[in-house]
Amino acid sequence: MKPFCLVHLLILSLFLAHNADAEGLKVVASIYPLGDIVKQVGGERIDVKVMLPPAASAHTYEPTPKQILGLQDAKVFIKAGAGLEFWADRFVKTGSNKNMIVLDLSTDMPLIYGIERHDHDHRYKHEGDAADPHFWLDPVLAKKIVDRIANVLTKIDAGNKIFYSVNAEAYKKELDKLHEDITLKVKLFRTKEYVTFHSAWNYFSKRYGLKVVGVIEESPGREPSPRHTARLIKELKRLNSRVVFAEPQLNPKIAEVIAREAGAKVAFLDPIGGPNFKGRDTYIGLMRYNLSVMEGVMK
Repeated sequence: MKPFCLVHLLILSLFLAHNADAEGLKVVASIYPLGDIVKQVGGERIDVKVMLPPAASAHTYEPTPKQILGLQDAKVFIKAGAGLEFWADRFVKTGSNKNMIVLDLSTDMPLIYGIERHDHDHRYKHEGDAADPHFWLDPVLAKKIVDRIANVLTKIDAGNKIFYSVNAEAYKKELDKLHEDITLKVKLFRTKEYVTFHSAWNYFSKRYGLKVVGVIEESPGREPSPRHTARLIKELKRLNSRVVFAEPQLNPKIAEVIAREAGAKVAFLDPIGGPNFKGRDTYIGLMRYNLSVMEGVMK
């Protein structure tokens, strides 16, 4: 065999071996939007698993023992934090190897604390308040997520630092474009206040000058009291709102009741998305879907 061919075969074998190693870098993300961002940064060098099943709620989900034990070889576990993954401590203790890195994205975020009140104010940290973990729904904060993920991938795979950095910068440009598009379209909204199923949209609203004036479930899984329901109906009538926003991961029955009493309809905002939802199977696709839903009833 000619030396030229031998050199090329050697290069090819090294490339394939490198890819085989890279494919073994297993990263676990708690929810689909974070998993997709990992894919955008890590590309084919990372094997991404998402804990939350399609159509499940992050607030009520608990992983099965089989899922936990099946992820023992993960290099990194990426979570939103701020209490979203209440099951994460058990997962980390029982289902991971001792060397697994846990990346809590909430530790580097300007968190909103407390729940949304009917005086329309966002509240920040007070003693005893819980943080809102839904910061990924702000595309500007999503850029911080990209940087954190690129850094942790570089930590476990330093040889591909440039690869991760290039991907991260390219993806942040896409997020800039998303932010620009949302900004321009929201400016045209006739209605700037709205009611949602639960407190998922505070970061999005703060970024784009909108206001969540009421949430149906102030705590996940807790049905609203008759008094709270009456307040929401009154608020919707005050706004002359045509819509109540529910979520595909949660039962919309109470939202339908409130909408009917207020003379509105139910539309669905999706904070999670997933591979089974056409148009919502990437983070950017998910955000554009939600923008289009809002635009259809608030413009």
